[in-house]
Amino acid sequence: MYCFHRNADRILTVIRHTYLSALVLVSSPAVAQNLPAGVSFFDDFETFDADLWGVSDGWVNGDWQNCMWSGDNLVVEGGMLTLSFARQANEQRDYTCGEIQSRHVYGYGTYEARYRTSTGSGLNAAFFTYIGPHHGKPHDEIDFEVLTRDTTAVSLNTYVSGAPENGKRVPLPQPADDGFITYSFVWDEGGIRWFVDGELVHETAPGTALPVNDQKIYASFWGSDSFPNWMGPFVEPETVLDMDVDWIAFTALGDACQFPTSVVCQNE
Repeated sequence: MYCFHRNADRILTVIRHTYLSALVLVSSPAVAQNLPAGVSFFDDFETFDADLWGVSDGWVNGDWQNCMWSGDNLVVEGGMLTLSFARQANEQRDYTCGEIQSRHVYGYGTYEARYRTSTGSGLNAAFFTYIGPHHGKPHDEIDFEVLTRDTTAVSLNTYVSGAPENGKRVPLPQPADDGFITYSFVWDEGGIRWFVDGELVHETAPGTALPVNDQKIYASFWGSDSFPNWMGPFVEPETVLDMDVDWIAFTALGDACQFPTSVVCQNE
């Protein structure tokens, strides 16, 4: 999560830590988990792979989140995963939102997703990795976040033991609502490099603290009216808004390229 003002950054660090500590499968006990390690995969969402993904369903992450995670806000159809944000009053919030999270953790390698978004102020369409206290680990994280109030840019960031590092906001080659964009990052012992449509857009600075713990993979589309300076003032959408995910992939460090458009191919 990248912020534009130092004071806001300090406040959002605490809030973000609380938010991500709550990102757990509804079927999991609220205790530290010994998560299995994952291997390379390419998921084009021809079907929903329940062995690979869990669905966030039936809870909220804090008072600041204005939507409840709901399995009804997830559709896999026609080779596409759609996560939606909708006005749907429930026992906790006036809105519902969608998220998937991997059932395994992943380490050094290349993480990639191709997606497009709707537009809407106060919403966040995110592809990221995370591990935290709920899993018996420090808070480590690597982010792509499209704040859909401005679909011409994406925010990049890492968290290392709960502290934000290497934040940057970079322009996109086209607005995120105009078409699909591929977001990739390569994580290894030497650092992290972020790519957009195969072009290097950011990398960690030499000597910067880096995540060291294997992490779960997430895709989520959520809203808030608590961060107007960051996500924009929340504006109730007139219709259901979507984050359409074409595919998600992970290629472990040292494994061969899995598909032609992967940045692994161009880096081999």
